[in-house]
Amino acid sequence: MGRKLRPDVNEIAFATVQAAIGEGPRPTPPGEGEKNPDAVKRGRKGGKKGGVTRAQTLTKRRRVASARKAAKARWRESPKKRPPN
Repeated sequence: MGRKLRPDVNEIAFATVQAAIGEGPRPTPPGEGEKNPDAVKRGRKGGKKGGVTRAQTLTKRRRVASARKAAKARWRESPKKRPPN
C-alpha cells in the first residue's frame, strides 16, 4: 500500500498531544526545512536575468515614473511617526 499524502485529523491530534506532553517528537512548522539547492540556484538565476531584461524593455518615460514612485515611497513618513487623529 502506498504512503498517504496527509495524516488524518485523529493522527494530527494524537501527535500534537504526544508532543505537548513530551512523549513524541516535536513537529516542525511547515516551510521550515532545508531548501532544495537546485531550485535555489534556478530561482536566483532567473531573478538576475529578470531585472536586467525589464530595465532594457522600459521606455525612458516609464523608467522616470518608476524612479519617482520609488523615491516617494522611500521619503514618505512611516505610519508610526504620524500623530494620532
